[in-house]
Amino acid sequence: MSKENEGKKKSEVDEIQYSDLIGDIIKRAEQEGAFENLKGKGKPLKLDGDHSYNPDRLLNKVMKDNNILPPWIQMEKEIERMKEELASYSSEYNIRKSVEEINKKIFNYNLTCPPPAQKRKLKMEDYLPAE
Repeated sequence: MSKENEGKKKSEVDEIQYSDLIGDIIKRAEQEGAFENLKGKGKPLKLDGDHSYNPDRLLNKVMKDNNILPPWIQMEKEIERMKEELASYSSEYNIRKSVEEINKKIFNYNLTCPPPAQKRKLKMEDYLPAE
């Protein structure tokens, strides 16, 4: 083998091939026409003017725009509704059962919500009538 061919083969071997899996998937979808009939194609994007990268804010905006609530926020609304009901009870039995149920819900809520949003359990004595 000539030195010229050896050098050529060596440079071919030394060349590193980079394959971007996501890019390949997008290119294949584009070639198959997956992006041809997208809603809003050719129209400008609606940007809010803040061009900083904030994934939490972006996620919250997308969820809000699509009426999606995280499970812990739904649970928080349920806890608040149960507390309102609790205020209307006069029977000690109903108060005890309701506080127990709310405390179970608060426990589950605290497992799923961000730490700053956690709630304290209700104290039974705060809701029972004074004797």
